Amino acid sequence: MSTAEVDLQTQLDEPYPLTAGHVEQFQRDGFIKLKDVLSPEVIEHFASEITRLTLANNRNRDKPLAERDTYGQAFIQVGNLWTKSDEAKRFAFAKRVARIAAELLRAPGVRMWHDQALYKEPGGGFTPWHVDQQYWPMASSKSVTAWMPLQAVPMEMGPLCFGRGSHLKNIGRELAISDESERIIREEIKREGLLEVFEPYELGEVSFHYGWTLHRAGPNTTDRPRCVHTVIYMERDMRLAEPRNENQRRDWAGWTPSTQVGEVMDDALNPVLWEERG
Repeated sequence: MSTAEVDLQTQLDEPYPLTAGHVEQFQRDGFIKLKDVLSPEVIEHFASEITRLTLANNRNRDKPLAERDTYGQAFIQVGNLWTKSDEAKRFAFAKRVARIAAELLRAPGVRMWHDQALYKEPGGGFTPWHVDQQYWPMASSKSVTAWMPLQAVPMEMGPLCFGRGSHLKNIGRELAISDESERIIREEIKREGLLEVFEPYELGEVSFHYGWTLHRAGPNTTDRPRCVHTVIYMERDMRLAEPRNENQRRDWAGWTPSTQVGEVMDDALNPVLWEERG
């Protein structure tokens, strides 16, 4: 490994100066944005490979935006990038990010649920209000998504918007992402008086949100793609719950196929990415 590669690996693995205040804020709000999680050098090195894999595996590449439904207009979505190249695996397995996830969850360790690209094309539409864990057959709420832009994300490019404290409310938990989820959840947010936090992302800024935190994203009105890589972590000892809907049955088959209901999700697709050392 060259000196430059060693330096990159060091940046991927060195601890982030997370404070008790950060953890308390995450537990209270259901999300947090942290500056300087990724260095410009790390982003520059890995962005081209993540983009290459995303475009190569884009199932909608031959279908114009205008001919897609709301979900298809929202983003290009490609999962388990880490299984498709060594460089994508290096990025997705960053101990720096995984340790943040574990500490925010107050868990002794975290596993990979899956990683994915979420690229919003130039002119791409809004992402409806939704909760991620509607799709995941998990026995507890200890899951968190790290949302890692590969460039700065101004408002016109469609950054995430969060419902502060919404992980503590039972809103939209049975709704798949859709025009219906956008309408119903928006009405409930107003009725509950939840604050919508909608802010741009600086280069290197990463957000973390609970699986039950309500979020959406605006459209990309620029002429450049909004390039984002995400990793979804779950506590190390997460067990597979009986699926409650068809989405959860599909995700069981796709993300942890060898696991049986009630077992720890210790499939080959769910490696431990960080844990405390006793």
